[in-house]
Amino acid sequence: MKRISLLITYMFLFSTVGLSQLNNLRTLPTEIFRTIKGIPDSDTAKMRWKSGGTFNANLAQGTLSNWAAGGDDFSMSLNAYFNYYLLHRKGRISWDSNLDIYLGYVQTTSLGSRKNDDRVDFLSKYGYQLDKKWYLSALYSFRTQLFDGYTYYSRDSGTFVSTFLSPAYTLISVGMDYKPKDFSLFLSPATSRWTLMTDPYLIKQGLYGVGKGNHLQNEIGAFSSMTYNKTIWKVITYKGRLDLFTNYMHNPQNVDVYFTNSLAFKITKYIQASYNLEMIYDDDVKLFGPQKNSPALQLKSLIGIGFALNLGKKS
Repeated sequence: MKRISLLITYMFLFSTVGLSQLNNLRTLPTEIFRTIKGIPDSDTAKMRWKSGGTFNANLAQGTLSNWAAGGDDFSMSLNAYFNYYLLHRKGRISWDSNLDIYLGYVQTTSLGSRKNDDRVDFLSKYGYQLDKKWYLSALYSFRTQLFDGYTYYSRDSGTFVSTFLSPAYTLISVGMDYKPKDFSLFLSPATSRWTLMTDPYLIKQGLYGVGKGNHLQNEIGAFSSMTYNKTIWKVITYKGRLDLFTNYMHNPQNVDVYFTNSLAFKITKYIQASYNLEMIYDDDVKLFGPQKNSPALQLKSLIGIGFALNLGKKS
């Protein structure tokens, strides 16, 4: 509960600081990595407020005994995802807010236990419709994690690299949003992003683009985000997102990339199979290479089947 209380406090403080900067933008994010759920055009004229969400939990377990092909004698993984959204429409005004929480845990005989996913992501977007497909939009985002993170070299050896609010990212972006059916293209030449570090040990390391001994780093850049959400068939849905960012103030030729793909297969009302593939390149995350001081392409692939619950909708 202490961590959740701190999270809510920092989200409030960051939003207060960020909103005061709307008329004097100074920075751009490397990541506005979340897609807010959309609603059909036919609903917007009627709807004032709409809320809903989902909760998914996938569990996988394996056991081997005298297995000639080799592998871990025992493995188990648990991944959970929580989403809640709140949407508002009135005339030409739209205001969408979205919260996502990802948690994952894996246990194997060779590697021991460790997390394989941990992210808290809040995003709110306010838009004014200029014509049928174009919106003038302002976007606010807050992102962090809940638990300690390590880069592992062996089963019992790892380096402490992240924790709650270290790092935490908050940003404000103003731009144009092009939104035909199933597709969105957000373009911003001026976005302000702050990277926060609160852990004393990590502050001394100078990670995530924040200088050694500093708590906060501000950046300016240009950002574009493309999303595509499509129901391929009545039981199969696809979500894809590509974010590109360049920092005006430091190595603008190095473009940060975030590319995510998600396929969901509905089996029954409460059972769902899923596949997720994410690719990230962030020039400020220098935790890789022989000396563990270089950026690199990050890959994450997850396949799961498990429980899915629709939290319901209100209008």
